[in-house]
Amino acid sequence: MSGETTLSFLCRIAERYGLEEKALLSCWQWRGHRPRHDGGGLRADAEVLLDSAGRRALAGLSGVGEEALAWALPSWGREDPKLDGAGDGRGRGLWRVGGAVVGPVAFGCRLCTARRAGGPARVVRYAQRWERVCVAHGRWLLDADAEQELEYLDLRGLPDVVAAQRRWFGVARRAVRVGAEPGDVFGLAYAVVARWWEGAYEWEQEEIWPRRLHQVAGGNAGGDLEWWRVVGRDAVIFPEVVAVADALLDPGMRKLVWADSGGERPRPLSADGEFCRRLGERVGREWLGPLIAVDHGGPLIAWMGTVVRLCRRPGVRPGLYGRFDENLWWVRQEHQPSTMAAGLRVLSREKKAPGSGTNWRAVVPAEQQFVITNLLGEAEEQLQQLRGVQVGTTADVARHMLEGLSRGTGLLDQVLLRVMVAAVNAGVGLEEVARWAGLSADEAAEVLRVAGEAEEQ
Repeated sequence: MSGETTLSFLCRIAERYGLEEKALLSCWQWRGHRPRHDGGGLRADAEVLLDSAGRRALAGLSGVGEEALAWALPSWGREDPKLDGAGDGRGRGLWRVGGAVVGPVAFGCRLCTARRAGGPARVVRYAQRWERVCVAHGRWLLDADAEQELEYLDLRGLPDVVAAQRRWFGVARRAVRVGAEPGDVFGLAYAVVARWWEGAYEWEQEEIWPRRLHQVAGGNAGGDLEWWRVVGRDAVIFPEVVAVADALLDPGMRKLVWADSGGERPRPLSADGEFCRRLGERVGREWLGPLIAVDHGGPLIAWMGTVVRLCRRPGVRPGLYGRFDENLWWVRQEHQPSTMAAGLRVLSREKKAPGSGTNWRAVVPAEQQFVITNLLGEAEEQLQQLRGVQVGTTADVARHMLEGLSRGTGLLDQVLLRVMVAAVNAGVGLEEVARWAGLSADEAAEVLRVAGEAEEQ
């Protein structure tokens, strides 16, 4: 199977010969140990690297020429210094994790495997996140690096997700035509929409994603909503990721960013900007624009800032440039979406310890985490605007700086209050919270009391 891991191919050979995997693997001399999860289970995304003798042995067992195997198996022929040195005559192999060898690893479609190989069998293959839909059988193929049993999600009731897979190929061709790497464009769009997903708890008008999530969960995700939100996220948001990628490639959309920034007369991006309004429409949510326009700490605003800076370069006509700067599609590390495996590990540690020992992400609701992060981003954006403003009359400079500082400190005060409330609700002692906030216990108690009354109103 094209893109298959070498270990997956070995396991299928063992099955066809009627052998246990362990018996077939004993044909090679192994370095290291087979990768396992923290819980002790074998990792489905484990991979093996073989030396030249080991590759010849595998070609002989399978009856497939080395040239064909080199085409089908991405890890074939990859060398490692640990395979050097004298051996006992057998081929040698080295255990690795697939993600560290080639890239993301996912399960293959068993129905496609049965059609190609003559019988059903589990296949593990390298697959990027933009090629996870099996269009023929309506399945979303899940990451293979997580400690969970599902191999796929059923998409037969979600034709919009399957249609997005077909649409992606056209978006990828557009990216290539303008000199951008399709994977980089997808990566930015994926980061943007995954951040929306984290904040969607507060979107009262959102109806599309809950419907899709319940569908992939077999009809009802309510029994274990947080687990399904982690496992189902990439499939549920895929149509929006493709739509956002298409929009970010559109020169007309970039012109709107330039216009929203004030063009040659710069002004802060506002909540009623045309670009964000149009982007909301393109993902089927006319109400979304004002919400994403104020997410100042996110990857979308960072991309918009890059577009504006490119437009203001000398010699570049605003809004009409036809090339991509090398950093236009760069996504900061803190904006990279967490993987399914990482999300499930966080969930598994939810009840680790009471009070101060709890995990922040487990005890603080996701919507509160999003609000805190968003407020911090807004405060950072507000304070960054004060750099280099000390030019002009004393009154103008003082007014601009004091108003900006007042807005920035007001946002930070909101963050301070929300973090205090979250910590106390999670079981952290009031005295500890007060000390960290620079308040007395009585002052902290009064602040929390006022905040509680305001929330009730």
